Amino acid sequence: MRALQIIESGYRCNLEEQDDPAVWISQVLYGLDNSADILLRGNAVNYLVTGQDASGLTFGSITHQQTSRLDLDLANCLKTGMKVYAIVEDLEVRGVPQSKLIPGINQIKRKELPVVFEEYDQIWHW
Repeated sequence: MRALQIIESGYRCNLEEQDDPAVWISQVLYGLDNSADILLRGNAVNYLVTGQDASGLTFGSITHQQTSRLDLDLANCLKTGMKVYAIVEDLEVRGVPQSKLIPGINQIKRKELPVVFEEYDQIWHW
């Protein structure tokens, strides 16, 4: 069974979990049997911007010690052979420059989604 993980709500649970749970479960599934890929849309396309660093993030007197490095997490996904897609229109509307994206992602237009969906047995939307 192949599943496409659509991640739309960016930075959910990053303070509590030090990662994105949908990215994490996708890595686990892919590690088991190469059965999961990721599609980023909406605010989650910002995960693809290189060099993000939230170290020093402080709430009141508490400094967050283990910040997320989602750009590195996704780069590692790509190194294993996992496909990572991003919606072009969502990158454009957020002003994300191509020069700041991690290399190797598959950029697709919204109108191409049905073709991509056909490659998978299940679509999970986070």
